[in-house]
Amino acid sequence: MKAIFDARQRAHDPKHFMANGRPSANPEQPQRIEELSRGASAAGCGFIAPTDHGAGPIAEIHSPEYLAFLETIHDRWSRTEGASDEVIPNIHPDRRTASYPSSAAGQAGFHQADTSCPIAAGTWQSAYWSAQSALSAVDTVLAGERTVYALCRPPGHHAFGDLAGGFCFLNNSAIAAQALLRAGRRPAILDVDVHHGNGTQGIFYQRRDVLTVSIHADPARFYPFFWGHAAERGEGEGMGYNFNLPLPRGTVTEDYLVALDAALARIRAFGADVLVLALGLDAHENDPFHGFKVTTPGFAQIAARIAGLDLPSVIVQEGGYLSADLGDNLTSFLKGYEAG
Repeated sequence: MKAIFDARQRAHDPKHFMANGRPSANPEQPQRIEELSRGASAAGCGFIAPTDHGAGPIAEIHSPEYLAFLETIHDRWSRTEGASDEVIPNIHPDRRTASYPSSAAGQAGFHQADTSCPIAAGTWQSAYWSAQSALSAVDTVLAGERTVYALCRPPGHHAFGDLAGGFCFLNNSAIAAQALLRAGRRPAILDVDVHHGNGTQGIFYQRRDVLTVSIHADPARFYPFFWGHAAERGEGEGMGYNFNLPLPRGTVTEDYLVALDAALARIRAFGADVLVLALGLDAHENDPFHGFKVTTPGFAQIAARIAGLDLPSVIVQEGGYLSADLGDNLTSFLKGYEAG
């Protein structure tokens, strides 16, 4: 299996993270790259660098206002007297239709949903090349490769069209799906991260040209809390084109596979001819977020079941955080996908 990665994705090195009111080390560390690279290599992947597709494909998903913010905000923030090293919002609008402020602090609040997406000097560069990795994986699939793994870091599925959140800045899975759509394909996005892909849902919620399916821990008591409930089926033309499968905390592999079968049936019903797989490995039993209890061999079972769709696939890395099992989980998944 071919894999895509650019070394500039290491530049983003966030320090700030807030959990239950206490600051702590940010779990989305550059070290994730080393563990994921090891896991992909053990599965037989050969890495190549992405091509630069420019800003155009990214701007098909994200507003130019938001992209200008991401590219310039750290420099502007740094000129503020007493500013912290990272851009961290301290105020948010009560509605997305509120007026747009001129100040760095106001724009940070408008474009950053929470405090888990701090922006430092290298953030834009890393997010940009993460998106380019996803786009190059699309190119490789369109050129005839059956399955391609994009090591996208930082991840993307919590990013809306003009809003960062949950470690995410550019929505790599959505950007990939849009590129496939532009190429005349009919993509479905399957998100298996333990957290609901709220940004992906929001981007396509009123659209019928991309099916969005997510299996995740019940957001009633789990991030992102406000999105990911089963009743959210789409809106307007998109009604019926969003499918959420929230599962209880502690869900084990066997029960996960039952939900996965329902997800795959919906993708078949949509008539997708290509799959964007938003791969979170944080469903593992030893992941620091402790959402599900999928085992390392369980990832191979999940992968083989998805591969049974028999669709060309762009696998986009989402979550999965530092533990002794992270690389092995990716190895298990990628080997299971090829075997399936």
